[in-house]
Amino acid sequence: MKRTWFITGVNSGFGRHMTEQLLARGDRIAGTVRDLESMADLKARHGDALWLAKLDLTDTPAIRRVVDLAFGELEHVDVVVSNAGYGLFGAAEEMTDEQIAHQIDTNLLGSIQTVRAALPHLRSQGGGRIIQLSTMGGQAVFPGGSLYHASKWGIEGFIDALAQEVAVFNIGCTLVEPGGARTNFRYQSARLSSKLDVYDASPARMAHRMIEDGTNMPIGDAAKMAAIMIDSVDQQPAPRRLALGSDAYNVMRKQLSDRLAALETQKELAFSTDFPAGM
Repeated sequence: MKRTWFITGVNSGFGRHMTEQLLARGDRIAGTVRDLESMADLKARHGDALWLAKLDLTDTPAIRRVVDLAFGELEHVDVVVSNAGYGLFGAAEEMTDEQIAHQIDTNLLGSIQTVRAALPHLRSQGGGRIIQLSTMGGQAVFPGGSLYHASKWGIEGFIDALAQEVAVFNIGCTLVEPGGARTNFRYQSARLSSKLDVYDASPARMAHRMIEDGTNMPIGDAAKMAAIMIDSVDQQPAPRRLALGSDAYNVMRKQLSDRLAALETQKELAFSTDFPAGM
């Protein structure tokens, strides 16, 4: 079944893999990028099947204009993929206010506003699918990733609640939680904080060391992951989450199990704060 997709950040990473696979099978793509020239090769090859617009996710009015334009010109969009984003790494204290604001504005607020801009269109056309790129870091945490985790835990909460709000409109929502994949995320698009010497003794410094070293190759095959994301649209109902990569599965299972075990130890304490029955 041929579909029309709206995807943010189609010039690299999962967005690029999805776009290439979808165009190869005959689907239409409305894609956003910050640099239109980065898509010149695919545009020349696929012509009108690839609709492009320049977009910076920190610009909310622009998000609304681009989403409205895409739905207007293509008339119907089956799937909205909120993919664009990046990682900011380092200890929380080492980051500037500007770095923190840009990370949250891009990954969290930009994703929220992209989905919000699409919802009226999806409702009016009778439904559709929303795929939100998250990460294993949306369920598990690592030192040196506090602000990146903040953005991804935030978008997971938003999509989880949104899925319950919009199911009545035949809109399905899926969170994708990949582990490390061989894209440009880790060694090209990732941004690092400055360094405070005191944090050389902190586990937070491991993020700097890994990215600066540049030789630790992730285990995940991004093309395989993109294919699973695409195929998930055929599933009914929409899967709420997709864990992709053995590292994602192992890390999330361990940390979720630890959190549940810690919660169970607090059951008696939690219940002790209720009013007695009948009061």
